[in-house]
Amino acid sequence: MPKFLVQASYTVEGTKGLLKSGGSSRRKAVEELLASVGGTMEAFYFTFGEDDAIVIMDVPSNETALSIAMTVRASGMVTSKMIPLVPIEEVDRATKRDVHFRPPGA
Repeated sequence: MPKFLVQASYTVEGTKGLLKSGGSSRRKAVEELLASVGGTMEAFYFTFGEDDAIVIMDVPSNETALSIAMTVRASGMVTSKMIPLVPIEEVDRATKRDVHFRPPGA
């Protein structure tokens, strides 16, 4: 299954909801969301700085990941970035591919 790192930041309204319900309720909500699409959560951490939380998740497909991203962002309570995590073995296979490329101006 594809694996993703999600970096999330709560809007003002999202932060108010977090203050009301607590961190455990957000973790549970993410677990339920992922279960509803056949995915799993590897990790969920709250952070401080540019992001408010990070999630590492496995989902059945890129299409599923996109559905999650659009649904969560449409709530207006969270802004997020979803970053694909590529296994080392895939990188090794990619480095062995013969790719024909002509740089601009060459």
